[in-house]
Amino acid sequence: MNRKFTYVLILILVIVVLYFLEKYVDRQNEDYPDVIDTSYRMDDSLLPRSTTNTIIEHTYYTLSYSEEHEQAEWVAYELLSEHLKNNDFERPYFVEDRKIRSRSADWRNYKGSGYDRGHLCPAGDRRFSYEAYHETFLTSNISPQNHEFNAGIWNRLEQKTRYWAKIYDGVYVVTGGVLSNSELSIGEEKVTVPRSFYKIILRRSENELEVIAFLIPNEDSSESIYNYVTTIDAIELETGIDFFPQLEDTTENVLESSINISGWGRY
Repeated sequence: MNRKFTYVLILILVIVVLYFLEKYVDRQNEDYPDVIDTSYRMDDSLLPRSTTNTIIEHTYYTLSYSEEHEQAEWVAYELLSEHLKNNDFERPYFVEDRKIRSRSADWRNYKGSGYDRGHLCPAGDRRFSYEAYHETFLTSNISPQNHEFNAGIWNRLEQKTRYWAKIYDGVYVVTGGVLSNSELSIGEEKVTVPRSFYKIILRRSENELEVIAFLIPNEDSSESIYNYVTTIDAIELETGIDFFPQLEDTTENVLESSINISGWGRY
């Protein structure tokens, strides 16, 4: 076999590999079905205002994307008691979000950065179907998190949220990173490393809304999650986001200015 023929054969093999790789990535990136699972509902009246005017509606969560920071400024979703499954789905690859015109940040920005690819809508909250689980691996749904934070106090808060969803037959969650005034970024696309993360959890009690909100620094902490309970007003000051603009003003003012953990027991 002469050298020229060998080069041609190698070139053909490379082209074939690239062709099938592209097909595979396209399949991973393809849009999700328009038919929403009947076990899922989304209360659009509770969506925050977007500071970027880039609201992306996925099947199992909605987000506001910040191109400046290459991540979502908030992700909102409902977690119902029937969502709490433990299906052992194969973990998919992180892929760019094609619904975002400029595409979301490439997962390679995180490689070697020292930061975890932290889910905002947790994969553990979406194990009731493969499509829902798969959707959480869009890079628009991830944010740079300190590993000890991600595996520690943030994980404990996610588990507590699932507990509340179980005992209260569902909760509504808004979560994201505090992106302003951060001096840290990772990767070629300069993905902002949030200084802290917030999670706002609402539930209905006799047709009234009850809320608990957390603001936690993006670092290791052995503290109780309750030490980081705050008001929605405080999170709005940090983020510049108006979280519940569609609520009646009196209801919104009371909900966002008060702290009441009596309905969120330390179980």
